[in-house]
Amino acid sequence: MRGRLLFIALLVAINLFLMIRLIWSDQGIFAYLELKNRYEVLRGKIEAVDGRSLDLSQEIRKLKSDKGYQEKVVRERMNFVKKDEILYIFPDEKGQPRGEAPDEQEN
Repeated sequence: MRGRLLFIALLVAINLFLMIRLIWSDQGIFAYLELKNRYEVLRGKIEAVDGRSLDLSQEIRKLKSDKGYQEKVVRERMNFVKKDEILYIFPDEKGQPRGEAPDEQEN
């Protein structure tokens, strides 16, 4: 009888050890949930970057092939005018005239 109780106590101790290891170890449930959360965040960032990349690719394609779009971009971003035209620059919400903000701020 005493041997059986000792064996059961040993099995309970092993089960407790395995349960603790399953929950709180580096490869346990909490670590898995944290990795899953990081995966979802990174996946969202990748999708956002892919979308931005697609938009930029389309803009590059337009800039290479569409003369009307090229002219529009040059006029809006660089404040170019044709001969004998007058350019009026109105400030935007930030108080800066359009076209004077550096390109890095758009990203």
